[in-house]
Amino acid sequence: MHSSNEQIAFFNETGDGAEVRPPYRELLSWIEAQGPDALSLKNREAETLFRKIGITFAVYGEGGSPERLIPFDIVPRIFTASEWGLLSQGVKQRARALNMFLKDVYHRGDIIRAGIIPADLVYLNESYEPAVVGITPPRSVYSHIVGTDIVRVGANEFYVLEDNCRTPSGVSYMLENREIMMRMFPDLFSGRRIMPVDDYPNLLHKTLSSVAPHKCEGDPVVVVLSPGSFNSAYYEHSFLADQMGVDIVEGKDLYVDGEFVYMRTTQGPRRVDVIYRRLDDPYIDPLCFRPDSLLGVPGLMNVYRSGGVAICSAPGAGVADDKAIYIYVPEMIRFYLGEEPILKNVPTWKCGDPSECAYVLENIKDLVVKEVHGSGGYGMLIGPRATAAEIEAYIARIKAKPSNFIAQPTLALSTCPTFVQQEIAPRHVDFRPFCLVGSGIHLPAGGLTRVALNKGSLVVNSSQGGGVKDTWVLAD
Repeated sequence: MHSSNEQIAFFNETGDGAEVRPPYRELLSWIEAQGPDALSLKNREAETLFRKIGITFAVYGEGGSPERLIPFDIVPRIFTASEWGLLSQGVKQRARALNMFLKDVYHRGDIIRAGIIPADLVYLNESYEPAVVGITPPRSVYSHIVGTDIVRVGANEFYVLEDNCRTPSGVSYMLENREIMMRMFPDLFSGRRIMPVDDYPNLLHKTLSSVAPHKCEGDPVVVVLSPGSFNSAYYEHSFLADQMGVDIVEGKDLYVDGEFVYMRTTQGPRRVDVIYRRLDDPYIDPLCFRPDSLLGVPGLMNVYRSGGVAICSAPGAGVADDKAIYIYVPEMIRFYLGEEPILKNVPTWKCGDPSECAYVLENIKDLVVKEVHGSGGYGMLIGPRATAAEIEAYIARIKAKPSNFIAQPTLALSTCPTFVQQEIAPRHVDFRPFCLVGSGIHLPAGGLTRVALNKGSLVVNSSQGGGVKDTWVLAD
């Protein structure tokens, strides 16, 4: 399928060293004027603020307290208005196509009938939910919050690493990063036209309300359904509920009575119209999915089928962000929208295809290999950095079940200036904007920039030592 294992060239977002790109000139001049001591002090202040506010995530299975403070870098990443225009169009295009794909595969399956996507990749996928076949959610929206992971490899060249169509996390960091930057560096924002991101909670609430079911009477009642305080992203669940002014609930707080879902309150039962769920499909309803689930609401799916409640994102939406399905998103765009993809996919080999698998096994030391259902940076092999023993063990896993894996070139992600060890140095970054899909499509002008703090590292995941930084989109 792909004849070369060349790496995609890496791009320094500040410039080539000889000349600083315009969007970063003022910023780097300001940084130079501050000096390392002042920056170190501000860095410690930021860490203190994160700790006081309680901005944490949880990592289990490593011993000690699972709570981790996510590292925050005080040097922002910058996109110009024209760069953002390209990204915005591309992300919205993918969000539309992915939602059309989900509607299609839970109804007629035209894209499969046309021979574009193999039937077994969809219907035998563990994220495909037969229980929702034939159900059309309000406004035909299945994935209401699409988090698209993007890397930059050139001045105007971006690649999509993956799509997150279920419960993408990280938006609370986008909002808190900006809040902390504005508190600590008000002079940086003076005179600069930086697009705001603080309207995200309002846009999220409007998006969720816009997909209320047809049985809704009056203003929709929206809740955030969380697995509870032991979940790694619980801080974000409670943060978003608070910002939207809605209740955060667990499964035990909800119950089904007849055609509707109710929330237990101190004033008595209150009907719920829209559930922004932050738990995985198998745990939503023990009567439909995992019978041992204590996190969901018994009978919830019956109410969902009858149009008594909206679930965001829809059960079964995960089939659209499976890494084996990702390969076909450009074809989805062409098939459903009749357009050429604005954002490129990373070249990808499917290990389920014998010829492509043979290529992967032969060149594995130069590739990144991922589990198709994996997330968080776990379960993947970075060939150029793996030992011979690690490669041998991974080859055995691929041979045991080839269809569980894909492979990609080793991307040299773009770098941004980052304050590490008392100095400004380039570190690799990726980017996740959050696209909201309801009665319309909205993309707040910003997103989550994750940074690999270790020199040379390409792993930006917070669970594996990565940090975050504020993302600026400059107005025209």
